[in-house]
Amino acid sequence: MQIDTYTGGLFDTNAFLFPTPEGGLALVDAPQGSAEWLRGRGVKLTSLLITHGHIDHVADAAQIQADHGCRVVYHRDNVPMLTEPGFFRRLGFGWDIEPVKADLLLEETASWRLEGLEFQVLLVPGHCPGSLCFLAKEARILFGGDVLFAGGVGRWDLPGGDRDLLLSGIATKLLPLGDDVKVLPGHGPATTIGRERVGNPYL
Repeated sequence: MQIDTYTGGLFDTNAFLFPTPEGGLALVDAPQGSAEWLRGRGVKLTSLLITHGHIDHVADAAQIQADHGCRVVYHRDNVPMLTEPGFFRRLGFGWDIEPVKADLLLEETASWRLEGLEFQVLLVPGHCPGSLCFLAKEARILFGGDVLFAGGVGRWDLPGGDRDLLLSGIATKLLPLGDDVKVLPGHGPATTIGRERVGNPYL
């Protein structure tokens, strides 16, 4: 699975770009600067998958949707964050978001096909309501958002966070995927389920 990575924005957020078997191009998350990065590559995006609605992961989502006319996919629990311009200001943050409407509100499922690629979609809240992880089944790669990091887990002290829910979700949904699964997180370097199982202090 050929994957290109963009890292940008205030919090060094990762976005992952990959081709699909049906000739499309998909992006996981849309941090600040990713729209310009795509323009510089001269590519046409067909799908944008959003792991969760925190501003650092969706800052360029509306611009990318406008530039590419791509399908936007996220979980229904992220609708307020992604469609209400003043959502984050009401929580005391100095950010506004340009609304981005979903073409598909995706639920947890054992099998979901994206342009010829089969994914398992896992709902793992606790860092953020509606956090989705996307497991590319054949490649054994997990696009994990801010759930599990190399040596860490997502923070749970933001509105909607829940430590017990997060750690329980990792234990019951991610760890059983198998030690060989490569994890591409929303921040920081790649890791594997096996590496985190034995070395992550939170687990």
